[in-house]
Amino acid sequence: MSGPFIFSRTPLEVAALRGALADPACGGFAAFEGWVRDHNEGQRVRLLEYEAYEPLAVREAERIVAEAIARFGVAHAACAHRLGNLSVGELAVWVGVSAAHRDEAFRACRFIIDEIKHRLPIWKKEHYVGGDSGWVNCERCAAPHEHEHTRPGAHV
Repeated sequence: MSGPFIFSRTPLEVAALRGALADPACGGFAAFEGWVRDHNEGQRVRLLEYEAYEPLAVREAERIVAEAIARFGVAHAACAHRLGNLSVGELAVWVGVSAAHRDEAFRACRFIIDEIKHRLPIWKKEHYVGGDSGWVNCERCAAPHEHEHTRPGAHV
């Protein structure tokens, strides 16, 4: 991994991602893997298509990872997200965190995935078994997020 966040158009190599976070000072590691599931809101899904505004997304994701490291006191954190077409069962997003203890690793991992899903300009299009397709959750970016009150300078 060349930075704390990457996009990939090829399958993610979890062992390499995890290995980049290994540290003998860390006793805890937490990871989240988001896979393409075969259904959503009553529709049978056959594949997903991810698009992103990459320059902005990478900058914002790097900020999110830095926020998690500072906020939770973890040693290392990283995230990788796929772009393009993904089949059911494929890994779409991976977050990993290593820390001295498990609690901060778990909390930082959860923070990163929640913020990535809320703040990044990444769009997901579902392609359904019946031939239809649709963009998913495009309206959620305008809604307030649960971590909003915890950001420095955020107004409640």
